Amino acid sequence: QVHLVESGGDSVQAGGSLSLACAASGDTYSSNCMGWFRRAPGNEREGVARIFTPFHLTDYADSVKGRFTISYDKEKNVLYMKLNSLKPEDTAMYYCAADRATSRSKCFGKTDFPSWGQGTQVTVSS
Repeated sequence: QVHLVESGGDSVQAGGSLSLACAASGDTYSSNCMGWFRRAPGNEREGVARIFTPFHLTDYADSVKGRFTISYDKEKNVLYMKLNSLKPEDTAMYYCAADRATSRSKCFGKTDFPSWGQGTQVTVSS
């Protein structure tokens, strides 16, 4: 199991930027599939971005492509996501997740992560 702690959430105006971080501890060696998800009030949880860490391969939801960038620092065991050109519809609680996947395709299609952080709130005002 991996313990995850998110940080970096804040309130910003539309067009602004934020950087989220997710510090991982525990069984990080086997957690080669990591992702960012978000849930807005009244909505279902949405997958935002995933990274298959062995090859730093990334995948994004259409709604954030070109605006968000996911990355992973293996030395520090920290997952990052840079959020640019933020929109009010990006307002949500953002969670990171980790698991082991046997391939890129399995990682990018994964939703049943066993390890989740507690979340960090992003609020974008118009």
